[in-house]
Amino acid sequence: MGCDRLVPPTYCQQVSTAAARIDAGFDVDAFLERPLLAHVAAAGPSVRAVWFLWEDGAFWWLTGSWSGLPSILKADPRVALLVDTCELETGDVLQLSAEGDAEIYQLDPGRACRILQRYLGVNASRWPERFKGSTFHDPATRMIRLEPSSLRARDLSYALP
Repeated sequence: MGCDRLVPPTYCQQVSTAAARIDAGFDVDAFLERPLLAHVAAAGPSVRAVWFLWEDGAFWWLTGSWSGLPSILKADPRVALLVDTCELETGDVLQLSAEGDAEIYQLDPGRACRILQRYLGVNASRWPERFKGSTFHDPATRMIRLEPSSLRARDLSYALP
């Protein structure tokens, strides 16, 4: 599989989207580089948490036989995605939301490795077997790509007393 040898990519410096509203001082790339969960809502209705990769101005995540998402997206590709944090100890509250039409792609093993490395670590030999097996050997595994048509990044942080 070769995931141990992959070097994380350089994240894009610009959001390539028609409608971006980003609060002053909100570093989109730095925020999306963190291994946070994204919550994806699709028609159906369907909402799920996904591990994602922000690369080349688009969100990427995995799907496969374990999910009904490919069928939902084939019928209606519109999705909304939310990545947020709420740190009660510090008052840091950050929120990034995106909308657009999701596209289904064939599995790209290198990109799949980069997604899994973000959440499971760079040493693939230490990953649980289900991620190594089902991800790379299930012919139904696909990549979902969302290049946002709109993106909003908000800093809702507050000062603690």
